[in-house]
Amino acid sequence: MKKNVFLILMALLSLSCKQEQKPELIKLSGPVFGTTFNIQYHNEADIDYMQDIDSLFNAVNQSLSTYIPDSDISRLNRNELVEVDQHFIKVLKSSKTIYRETEGVFDPTIGNVVNAWNFGAETNKFLTDSTTIDSLMQFVGFNKVSLTNDAINKPNSTYLEFNAIAKGYGVDVVAEYLEEKQVANYLVEIGGEIRVKGRNIEKKSPWRVGLDEPRFDGEQSVYKAITLKDEAMATSGTYRKFKIDENGNRYAHIINTKTGYPTKTNVLSVSVIAQDCMTADAYATAFQAMGIDKVTEFLKTHPELKAFFIFEGDNKELQTLSLNNFPD
Repeated sequence: MKKNVFLILMALLSLSCKQEQKPELIKLSGPVFGTTFNIQYHNEADIDYMQDIDSLFNAVNQSLSTYIPDSDISRLNRNELVEVDQHFIKVLKSSKTIYRETEGVFDPTIGNVVNAWNFGAETNKFLTDSTTIDSLMQFVGFNKVSLTNDAINKPNSTYLEFNAIAKGYGVDVVAEYLEEKQVANYLVEIGGEIRVKGRNIEKKSPWRVGLDEPRFDGEQSVYKAITLKDEAMATSGTYRKFKIDENGNRYAHIINTKTGYPTKTNVLSVSVIAQDCMTADAYATAFQAMGIDKVTEFLKTHPELKAFFIFEGDNKELQTLSLNNFPD
């Protein structure tokens, strides 16, 4: 009898210890898309999906990366390819929607103009003349690009680039894969673009993510932390890539798609929350170019989007603006 009681007590103690153990997140990280990724998720079977996720990253890169010479988009820009895959089609369709909604402010055909401005090592020089800009701008206009079935139609000299939306799309691809695997709690982040679902079960709290403080010294620090739940966030900042003219005016690396010239702005960063990261990523870029007043009006008819601006006041002091109940 004593032996049986002892065994029962040991079994109860073992069960109690198991119940008190804190569930652990599977954490994956590494380089991708010219930046880094961080994925955290929990499933009861503790399955590591890194091999499948790597395959997804490769597929997105092979479809959308202009840095890969034989990718679909690179071949399309050389007019060697017409038919594209489903990754390309999804991004193209979403880009078309945002192009129309922003009246052309978001335009994936502006890439050659962005490249011509040479936003690289020589950040304090304007290297492009008006003749060059005018010659490139005649091929800009996303309305010139169309899709019929799986085939892309575009002028031969029109250059497509999805850098302002592809990173967010990559986040969505991984997030949707995890949902197919019945993962209820996850965080997927690529280069600062984030999508979450459920909770951080390791900390027994909602997912908390940081907004970067705009800094011109190249260092990184958190301006503030916010809570996300079943949504995505992307941030576009002008404080890392900019040019300064002879009068000390700072111009963003965001190019005005109507003029072909960099945008003069006091906006340092804008973060956008949406249901998916592809949408948040594209609007974050568009809102940089639109400016605070136009975005304020725009969001009155787009309650599905939330925005947070960090900008410089008249005396160069940092100011902020939250729109559509962006979380504190």
